[in-house]
Amino acid sequence: MTDFLLSISAGTVDWSRAQFALTAIYHWLFVPLTLGLALIMGVMETCYYRTKSVFWKDTVRFWQKLFGINFAMGVATGLILEFEFGTNWSNYSWLVGDVFGAPLAIEGIVAFFMEATFVGVMFFGWGKVSDGFHLASTWLTGLGATISAWWILVANAWMQYPVGQVFNPDTMRNEMTSFADVALSPFAIDKFFHTVLSAWIVGAVFAVAVSCYYLIRANSGKMPEATAVKTRKFAVSSIKIASIVGLVATLLTAYTGDNSAYMVAKTQPMKLAAMEALYDGEEGAPLTAVALINPFRQPDYAASEELPLQVAIPKMLSVLATRDLNGFVPGINDIIKGGYTQHDGTTALSFAEKSERGKVAIDAIGKYREAKKNGNAAEADKYGALIKDNVKYIGYGYMDNPDQIVPYIPVCFWSFRIMVGLGMLLILAFAVTLFVVYRKDILRLKWLHIAWLVLLPLAYVASESGWVLAELGRQPWAIQDMLPTWIGVSDISSGSVIFTFFMFLVLFTLLLVVEINIMCKAIKQGPEFSDVAARP
Repeated sequence: MTDFLLSISAGTVDWSRAQFALTAIYHWLFVPLTLGLALIMGVMETCYYRTKSVFWKDTVRFWQKLFGINFAMGVATGLILEFEFGTNWSNYSWLVGDVFGAPLAIEGIVAFFMEATFVGVMFFGWGKVSDGFHLASTWLTGLGATISAWWILVANAWMQYPVGQVFNPDTMRNEMTSFADVALSPFAIDKFFHTVLSAWIVGAVFAVAVSCYYLIRANSGKMPEATAVKTRKFAVSSIKIASIVGLVATLLTAYTGDNSAYMVAKTQPMKLAAMEALYDGEEGAPLTAVALINPFRQPDYAASEELPLQVAIPKMLSVLATRDLNGFVPGINDIIKGGYTQHDGTTALSFAEKSERGKVAIDAIGKYREAKKNGNAAEADKYGALIKDNVKYIGYGYMDNPDQIVPYIPVCFWSFRIMVGLGMLLILAFAVTLFVVYRKDILRLKWLHIAWLVLLPLAYVASESGWVLAELGRQPWAIQDMLPTWIGVSDISSGSVIFTFFMFLVLFTLLLVVEINIMCKAIKQGPEFSDVAARP
């Protein structure tokens, strides 16, 4: 392992991280819309199935067209993302592939094939299969996408909270001991609901924004009146369904977000401390609403640097993290120094103690393997026991400086506030829109239509901010406490990673531009109404 580390350059590590981040960010531009539109389409087609109104059939076919464009782009980026585990992160794949590979394999074999099968029926089955079978295909397409998300999020949650596995020094791999613990860990369940609900929000915002665009067009006087009437009906009906989905999803996302904060406090206290810029722990800790933290400089947390212009809610952080108004929330310096009482009642070890125990585990692995090679069973048992007692902290054995376990605070701090702030704005927007569409006349409120066009990109910003917080907040870990990021990379030249980074940057940007162009053309063309004369 030492020889391996000596052969890896810092450039390879940094560019591999950058390439994976690039791919994940682009991929996540497509996934939320797929999950969100799938639910909305299912509701709309259910309306068609129950009423047999051709209006609902025209409506659902339009949204399916936009879904299909986005679905194809999401598949392309997702496949590249999974291949990168083998090309850029082969050491990671070797060490944890027995655990990490299982949910990804199930995702590919079951969920992906399920959605790939039924998406074909959904697009090409109109008039070829019964209405009931087509409705089932639409729902099963969305269900397949959601199950796919479940297994991917199980794999990601395991990286954040590794359970159901044990390290085998004979194979130098982490091996699964309980599939149920991996698949049904509380971290995975909460992460799934929080992520999928946030995707429903993006789909709902997209549907409302596009519908508001049609209201603007229908009211412009440039459409034949018969088409304008149908367009208004289409837009208002879509707004009603999407706004209900959006309001429910935003409220539930806030609830699951609260559960996420509690889980993070229990399992990743450093992430919580970084996103709150909490340097020294305290009982009855306040929740910082906003503070002017420089986004381009890591604060001097060791010196307990004061937060400039801090506005905080008294005791709220303790409530979120401990469910107790006066609960103790450790800060960054407390986590480094140790000595405080953790959620499970044990006393936290200091960074120095964890680092020492990690080094003991690393040294014991080498001596265990040597003893096994020489047939010395007594020595192998001795060092095997040392490995078992200390392997929990093996990742710390590769670190000498406590600064290495502190993520970049400004990114964590601001991404959390962007996510929460925009989420609260969307709750208000959906609530106002539902009130207007049911109690007032939404047709003439052009300011509201324009507001939704502005909210569309902000919904994506909120969604991406959540992923940035989740992934950068756990740095420096590829696997929490077990595997530092720089240990997981492949032994390849930084030049090859730089080349593929820019190749993917160009490719993904082109894909995004192509999707936006095709989407805009499809939206400009608009829904095709069966009982209205063709538009010029």
